[in-house]
Amino acid sequence: MQINTSKELSTENKEFIQYQQILESLFDYRNKAIMEQNEEILKELYDTEHKLGLWAYEHEVKKMKYLNNWSYKQGVTFKDIKTRVKLSAFKEKEEDLYGVICAVSTEYTYTYNNEPKVKNISRIGTHHYLNIRTIDGNYIITKEWYTDPFADSLNLENIKSDEIREYILNQPPAQYELSDKVQKAVEYAHMYCGAASDEKYGLKYNSKTYRNHNPEGGDCANYASQIMFESGAFSKNRTWNYSNGSGTKAWLNAQGFKNYILNSGRGSLLAQGSYEDVYRAAYKLRPGDVVAYEKNGRITHVSTVTGLDSKGYPLVTCHNTDRVLVPYDLGWSNKKIRFHLLHVHY
Repeated sequence: MQINTSKELSTENKEFIQYQQILESLFDYRNKAIMEQNEEILKELYDTEHKLGLWAYEHEVKKMKYLNNWSYKQGVTFKDIKTRVKLSAFKEKEEDLYGVICAVSTEYTYTYNNEPKVKNISRIGTHHYLNIRTIDGNYIITKEWYTDPFADSLNLENIKSDEIREYILNQPPAQYELSDKVQKAVEYAHMYCGAASDEKYGLKYNSKTYRNHNPEGGDCANYASQIMFESGAFSKNRTWNYSNGSGTKAWLNAQGFKNYILNSGRGSLLAQGSYEDVYRAAYKLRPGDVVAYEKNGRITHVSTVTGLDSKGYPLVTCHNTDRVLVPYDLGWSNKKIRFHLLHVHY
């Protein structure tokens, strides 16, 4: 893909802006290929002559097919995919080869096929490490690594999509009101969701109060706990506690958090099982509730419901990977995943 970079740059700040624009153009071109299901356009962006570039390309093809499968199951059409990039670092590793570290916020706009004018918007934030080579004015990805939110879910073939799609399309918009404390929880969740947050919040976590525990295995339970505590509805105690950059198992560990919510009486179980087992019951979820994800017999992730889309489908917000108002099963479609739907007693 060719990008005009002829403008003279006189400061390092302008150079950062230039590379940020290059990356956004590169990702937007990739988004176009994904929306159009066009593998040839996608292939133009990668150095497929070398192993790492080929792997990166093949992974994006799998993701493209997964999104197509999921949208068929859901009865939706992706209308737009937009990307914002926050560049952290770049350097010329050798002539015409650049190493880049950046945060990427991708906004997905979808509509239900029987309500084509009603838009629903979700955002996913990812952190990328990539190498880009310039060849005759074109920018080619030779290597890319990021924590892909769809990595556990590139298989929808065995789900009874037709029956599920019909059920989803026949759902009316949900009617509900938020209490002041749930509203406060939702606002906090949307403000500190890192790379998925609105740009006005700085694409960051609440690092002044809470440490980022991703380097130690994950920050999802920490964030779910923060959301509950910062709502003002729940006080800390000996079992569920956080201070000075460290917390208890019930606060920081996904399995421990889920067990605590149920055993403490601060929440109750609505349903559990495979997606096919729970998708009808999921319509009982409301903002402030929690979805826990079980893999190989253990809860490995938790997220907080912070909204419902135009069909009343639950939308979740969480850390690692950063998500804001994302359909709760998007990225969790593997048949081996079991869902635990928890109603939190605000």
